[in-house]
Amino acid sequence: MSAAGQEAPRRRTLAEKLDHLFTVVHPPKGEYTYEQVATAIEERGGPTISAAYVWQLRKGARDNPTKRHLEALADFFGVPPSYFFDEDAAHVVDAELELLVALRDGAVRDVALSAAGLSQQSLAAIQAMIDQARRLEGLPDRGGNGPDGQQE
Repeated sequence: MSAAGQEAPRRRTLAEKLDHLFTVVHPPKGEYTYEQVATAIEERGGPTISAAYVWQLRKGARDNPTKRHLEALADFFGVPPSYFFDEDAAHVVDAELELLVALRDGAVRDVALSAAGLSQQSLAAIQAMIDQARRLEGLPDRGGNGPDGQQE
């Protein structure tokens, strides 16, 4: 428990973090294949890595890759290597990835772009409307709280 009386977030495994990257960092057509990842790493001058090994890392069948493999995977997915070692760094990156995922939605992107240039007062009013709509739809607020205000 932390000083604020809340449990510290559970540390995610390497497999969970790698799976998350596959899920959110991908081309428009869908997730990268293991072969695409392995080939791209080698083409970028990274260490030799097989598609099967990438699969094993993602599924948790292997969990002790070399530092060079982790650096190459981080480079491929566009995250710092610390993503795999430091839970605080991973949370920062995950917040950025959440934004990336949200902006893939054309309607979300249109709202964000339309808000550019508006006054702080107008932005606050729009944010209040969005917060209310999220509550009405039972969605968590931007701080990760559920509709009842409790941390999820």
